[in-house]
Amino acid sequence: MRWFLICLAFCTAPAWAAQLTIELGATTRSYDSAQLLARTDVREIEIPADVAYKRTMRYRAVPMHALLEGVRSDDHLLFIASDGFSAHMPMSLIDNRHGSSAWLAIEDPAHPWPALPGKVVTAGPFYVVWTQPQLAGIGPERWPYQLAAIRRQAPVAERFPMLAPAATLPVDDPVRRGFAVFQANCLACHTLNGGGDARMGPDLNIPHGPTEYLGDAYLRLYLRDPQSLRRWPQARMPGFAAEVMSEGDLDALLAYLHHMTERRLPAVGKASPAQP
Repeated sequence: MRWFLICLAFCTAPAWAAQLTIELGATTRSYDSAQLLARTDVREIEIPADVAYKRTMRYRAVPMHALLEGVRSDDHLLFIASDGFSAHMPMSLIDNRHGSSAWLAIEDPAHPWPALPGKVVTAGPFYVVWTQPQLAGIGPERWPYQLAAIRRQAPVAERFPMLAPAATLPVDDPVRRGFAVFQANCLACHTLNGGGDARMGPDLNIPHGPTEYLGDAYLRLYLRDPQSLRRWPQARMPGFAAEVMSEGDLDALLAYLHHMTERRLPAVGKASPAQP
């Protein structure tokens, strides 16, 4: 009976037991739901066309920049979800207080959110949401839900040199723009040349890249609407509408993917850096 009661207590642990860890180099902070909901800066916000729920949602939330004091505008942050999703974001995007605003939505254990469409779990206990996302072109990859940790990181090209395009390219080369598009929209789920934090999707260069096995025409179609190319109800790949990824950004992303086929590492898992 004692073991049954211990198991029952563990298995029914309330949602406030979940913690969000924020690692900012020398300092690490942890918050649980109760602490965050008790903050004086918590607000009730409405999110039309919520990315995760596909409808209008209301949340109690804290301004994201208030949780990241001490982070410089040129710092990079990694948002890590419990399901393996990892979103890279520059602090400058979060600190843009005159346009799109990032919020940490907190699930109240007394009033849990509904299950995500087609799932048995909610987006909680923590979810990054945006008000007026269109002002900064915030795409769906920058709405991480089931958030577990936030870490300050070195820039992506510094951490993962195998992702960087050739250093000899001109500053205004479309490939460089494509690298930025890749970081904003692809790196949350995919690796390339084995580099990256996410483990949800396949590597986009090893053993072959999508420009090789799909070609540009079908890859464009797939990026705009994955279900238009192959029907798969369980697919998690989102489509990127023109207001999220412009035609110019899409052109640049394809240029980057083509370029990286020439910089493919010789074998899966090999850690040798890309050539300059």
